[in-house]
Amino acid sequence: MPLRRLPCPARATPKSRALSTAAAHHPFAETPRRPTATPLAAVRGRLLAGLPVSPTAFSAAVASSSPDSLPALHGLAVASGLHAFAAVTNSLAARYAKTGSFPAAARVFATAQARDVSSYNTILSAIPDPEDALAFAARMLRSGDVRPDAVTFTVALSLAAGGAEPGFVRQLHALASRAGLTADVFVCNALVTVYSRGGSLDAARKVFDEMPARDLVSWNAMVCGLAQDGDCPAEVIQVFLRMLKDGGARPDRISVCSVIPACGSEGELELGRQIHGFAVKLGVEGHVSIGNVLVAMYFKCSTPGCARKLFKFMAERDVISWTTMISMDGDDAVALFNGMRRDRVAPNEVTFVAMLSAMPADCPAREGQMIHTVCLKTGVSDKAAAANSLITMYAKLQRMDGARTVFNLMPRPEIIAWNALISGYAQNEKCEDALEVFSSMVKSMKPNETTFASVLSAVTSVETVSMAYGQMYHCQTLKLGLGTSEYVSGALIDLYAKRGSLEESWKAFDETVHRSLIAWTAIISANSKHGNYDAVISLFNDMVRSGVAPDGVVLLSVLTACRYSGFVGLGREIFDSMAAKHGVDLWPEHYACVVDMLGRAGRLEEAEELMLGMPSGPSISALQSLLGACRIHGNTDVGERVAGALTETEPTESGAYVLLSNIYAEKGDWGAVARVRRQMRERGVKKEVGFSWVDAGGVGDSLHLHKFSSDDTSHPQTEEIYRVAEGLGWEMRFLKNCLQVEIECLV
Repeated sequence: MPLRRLPCPARATPKSRALSTAAAHHPFAETPRRPTATPLAAVRGRLLAGLPVSPTAFSAAVASSSPDSLPALHGLAVASGLHAFAAVTNSLAARYAKTGSFPAAARVFATAQARDVSSYNTILSAIPDPEDALAFAARMLRSGDVRPDAVTFTVALSLAAGGAEPGFVRQLHALASRAGLTADVFVCNALVTVYSRGGSLDAARKVFDEMPARDLVSWNAMVCGLAQDGDCPAEVIQVFLRMLKDGGARPDRISVCSVIPACGSEGELELGRQIHGFAVKLGVEGHVSIGNVLVAMYFKCSTPGCARKLFKFMAERDVISWTTMISMDGDDAVALFNGMRRDRVAPNEVTFVAMLSAMPADCPAREGQMIHTVCLKTGVSDKAAAANSLITMYAKLQRMDGARTVFNLMPRPEIIAWNALISGYAQNEKCEDALEVFSSMVKSMKPNETTFASVLSAVTSVETVSMAYGQMYHCQTLKLGLGTSEYVSGALIDLYAKRGSLEESWKAFDETVHRSLIAWTAIISANSKHGNYDAVISLFNDMVRSGVAPDGVVLLSVLTACRYSGFVGLGREIFDSMAAKHGVDLWPEHYACVVDMLGRAGRLEEAEELMLGMPSGPSISALQSLLGACRIHGNTDVGERVAGALTETEPTESGAYVLLSNIYAEKGDWGAVARVRRQMRERGVKKEVGFSWVDAGGVGDSLHLHKFSSDDTSHPQTEEIYRVAEGLGWEMRFLKNCLQVEIECLV
């Protein structure tokens, strides 16, 4: 259909042009604009006009009002009589609380003519102090004014999760059960959270298992509660897998962040990788918290390469990221710390504690001083944990003057600092300093079991200190009720054993209430040192039956007992089952002990084969043990190979040359003896002088040991000593001849 030509409009006059311009505007533009009324103005206008305002409308106005207009709205509510409605006073109280005016909210609640459960819930949620809030909840429940609902119990239980008494939590649970609210998912979630945070995992499990329906919060509450406990990583994984299988809730970042550390604790590397992939699918792998726990998991699962790679490609790295790497990757701790500073991430107290703990004992002292300097610059050195770690670090570096300086600069040293200083002196065999610090400590505070364990170790490590000190400290532990502590018992057992009183060691062990690995290790080592090898084997069997897993130290003592008692078959059986049965890594000392055991039994080829199979190569002690066995059994072939390996490793040590020379001498191969002696001269090897010690008495409670060697003339009473020694020699020969005559007469 052809379009019709529209008539052209007449030429516009100025007036008509003005009209046409106005008409060209949008029709809505001609509508008169009303100024936007505030909630206060709207309510006031309706009241002034005599129009009714419903409580619901007034409550809505209060909810959307500004903080400045709240007093005016409050006044309108009182003037109009609307404050008689609970909905109005509840909205006023809630708005006051949200704007930070809790006293005003409390006044509204106190003067309200009508209150319902929402009134109480509003104030309960708004009380700033958790203890006051819990007291208010208790009064509310006791008064019986209103019937509590799910919100009441959810808020009260959430407040109780901050550290309320377990009895109060159980009362809330019982009241919720009476009210028929234990099927409510929000109440159950709060119950699981408060029980798990309070350490009542059995109660949390029961509530969780009896829930008719669970949401994501339910699963996360259970997973996080188990993860925070730290003692049940396997159950954390199990609940997470149940969550996936249930399908009712999709895991989120919190779920994944809780289960990954459990995989690291259990060594579940493959499952950890799968959860890593699952985090990628969820889109949460880029979150810094997920990256942090993944780095720690890969380190714990012995895959440091994966951990470093993941850390390198993290988009965001916070102080926790760097601190995790420093604590896990001790070999590169200094480089990581410098990288953290270049990344402009400020270290905190935990970072310095991790850094100082990771520093190896053989690191240059300058690096430790550098860390100390950064601590001072950042102001962290004033904090107790960092100062304690600095004391421990200096003790590890054998710089006790630095440790003492840090301690002296602490304004109020706590018991941990005192213990660190005493332990440092003990580790560096500065017993007198350790005892001096202990004497100063007891003047200002009460020592604990760690204190006595350190001071007893100090007495044990230095044989020149009188045993009277150890007995005095033993009495003090009994007075303070610490004598049965596993740490104190272990130190006492070790002290008495090294000072020759195995009977007292047994007594201390028998008095130990909780026989942990420390106590078992101490008594087994004590009997091993005293040659009571049958008791060592018996104690080891008792320990395994009691459910205490042995470690490398215990197994080394047991292998030592097998070595000296001739239980070769049992020793080899224990050695072969250490990793598989007990989960203990084999140390070079274990290999050396078994090599010596086999060598003493004449199984030299087997000992050599075991020694050559050591993961890090034959150790010096293993080579020396086998060479000594070759001398006992006169095996020149194996002896030559072992001596060759020893002289290559330690070309200036005389022990290997002397032992090989003795092997040749006992065989009558004097040419080989001369060859070994010539080799020693060419290499400049000199036989080391052997020293002995004798107790020469002392002054007071201290002992004095005198050191001497063969043909020694350094003592001022040398002539008298040699005359006495010569007289003893004549007497011994005379007694020997008399014994021989008696035997001949009997024959």
